[in-house]
Amino acid sequence: MTLRRVFIANRGEIAVRVIRAARSLGIETVAGVSEADRHSMAARLADRAVVIGPAPAAKSYLDGARIVAAAQGTGCDAIHPGYGFLSENAAFAADVEAAGLVFVGPTPDNIRAMGNKLEARRLAIEAEVPLAEGSPRLHSVEEAREIAGTVGFPLLFKAAAGGGGRGIRIVRHLDELAAAFANASSEAQAAFGDNALFIERYIENARHVEVQVLSDGQGTVLHLGARDCSLQRRYQKMVEEAPDFGLTPSLREGLHEAAVTLAQRIGYRSAGTVEFIVDRDREAFFFLEMNTRVQVEHPVTEMITGIDIVAAQLRIAAGERLDLSQADIGFRGHAIECRINAEAPLRNFAPTPGRITRWTMPGGFGVRIDTHAEAGWLVSPWYDSMLAKLIVHAPDRAQAVARMTAALAEIQVEGVETTVPFLRSVISDPDYQAGRINTRWLEAAVERFGATVPLSSQGGNTG
Repeated sequence: MTLRRVFIANRGEIAVRVIRAARSLGIETVAGVSEADRHSMAARLADRAVVIGPAPAAKSYLDGARIVAAAQGTGCDAIHPGYGFLSENAAFAADVEAAGLVFVGPTPDNIRAMGNKLEARRLAIEAEVPLAEGSPRLHSVEEAREIAGTVGFPLLFKAAAGGGGRGIRIVRHLDELAAAFANASSEAQAAFGDNALFIERYIENARHVEVQVLSDGQGTVLHLGARDCSLQRRYQKMVEEAPDFGLTPSLREGLHEAAVTLAQRIGYRSAGTVEFIVDRDREAFFFLEMNTRVQVEHPVTEMITGIDIVAAQLRIAAGERLDLSQADIGFRGHAIECRINAEAPLRNFAPTPGRITRWTMPGGFGVRIDTHAEAGWLVSPWYDSMLAKLIVHAPDRAQAVARMTAALAEIQVEGVETTVPFLRSVISDPDYQAGRINTRWLEAAVERFGATVPLSSQGGNTG
């Protein structure tokens, strides 16, 4: 089939990104915007913009019925959900298809399979993908105590329906177990409407490495290499790189093979990311989860492969087969992405909404900016605080670090406080430049980067 017009059910930089990818393919776009975003860059760049509801996301970007009705009313063939909001909502994907529209993403069954972590673990076991030792669903704290005796400490309680670090507790000693079980269960119920927990062995001082996959749903599954996403604060990634670094060729090959095998096992369609934890000795890896959507950090993979991942999503959604083989995919140089947020590092990274009065971004060879922000734009308190992604590409990691350092130095933003000064400190740190990082490193070192944040004892396989 041919996609003629796509409805974009998202906002911010990803909405702008999808508009530009669609335009490159000759596809018209309709931006669905909230009342707060009616004058946004996405609304201006799209062929048409329609208001889908008031500012609160629950009444606009999370209202699936309104989005489907707006897509139908504007004559769209498909809906692209971006990331966040409804992008990994299987019921929404099913509703889109039931309405006779194309969901630009995986199938509802793909989303369901990977959306529940217990089901994802079961499928990973079937696919013989390495997993940290763990348990099935827990039914009582007594059962948890029994399993803990086998798994050992430290261990994690994880929410089966979880994500974003919610419903997770680290347990280092038996006397902490009962309280951690109760707290994780309560948090999971509040966040996801499902209090189901399981146990997983905690991998300390780990690296977070993820593999980008691309599948046409017609038998071809490819990997586009791995990314390192170990620099995290409160489970949120701040700096990402591609390719991964410091891993042996055999371990890297194993990661790639495991990701492709899992995607094949579930008959995956579209772009997706299989996330892993690599142990401190870089000798073993363990499956963490699969994100059934385009990732925020996809540009670093695009920079080293030359493949437009969002355009590929649109082509796959139109029913096209991938015209690539794994041998066709090459990897060139090194790319780094920094997420620039409207936040105050010295105030526990509190959001800083307000009007941007000055917005000067860097440029030059090997520098890319993905953003929806500009001078005069009012940063809303209603949504995520990310303003832009700064991506650089260079022949190797050392040169990419130097290029990122120079690019961050050029940025000038006034009217709202941003994380740019904090990122400058991180990128200039000797440990970061030497690659001596893990998922705990950023929070453990955060004070010396000019920020305050409650330190978390977590930072291993806590996704």
